[in-house]
Amino acid sequence: MKGFKYIILIGVLLIVGYLVKDLFFNDESYNQAVLKFRENKDLTFRSVTRSPLPDSLRRSFNKLNYYAPARDFEIAADFTPIESKEPTAMPMTTGTQEPYFVKGKASFELEGQTHTLTLFQKAGSTSDTLFIPFTDQTNGFETYGGGRYLDAIPNGQTIVLDFNKAYNPFCAYNPQFACPMPPAENRLKVKIPAGEQAFAK
Repeated sequence: MKGFKYIILIGVLLIVGYLVKDLFFNDESYNQAVLKFRENKDLTFRSVTRSPLPDSLRRSFNKLNYYAPARDFEIAADFTPIESKEPTAMPMTTGTQEPYFVKGKASFELEGQTHTLTLFQKAGSTSDTLFIPFTDQTNGFETYGGGRYLDAIPNGQTIVLDFNKAYNPFCAYNPQFACPMPPAENRLKVKIPAGEQAFAK
């Protein structure tokens, strides 16, 4: 009987060990994927034809500044679809406006509070990827003052908001670009220390 208990204990320890190992390697794989994503973006910014940087900055460009990947900011949010019949006029940094359709709301918990973001799709786009312009309490300090963007694809009633892939608008690098300005309802009252940081020229 005693030996049988030892066998059960060893089995339990093995199962726990496999679960811990799986969790560790999943996080490590995720981190590596995020770093590879960023590496590819840095390559794009060095490109003569694809970079948003003016040539004077592109020639000396090395890499963008990022927060370290943090799995806590890969958030599974509740998604509520909205099918707006008419587009809304999204204000741009140049003072103009462009048409975007409201496609839904994403609600999630962070730091003990519920937060909601409105998701958009540019008029004329057929992509399943939705556009999320937002601000948070890092803007103007650690991140670009005009806010950041996020892209995500709904999956039924959920949507994964991976803030580790939050990125700056092109006008953060070059004022000649016209960039959507985050609407009032997407101004988060919490810090999101994840994704791209302010651009250091």
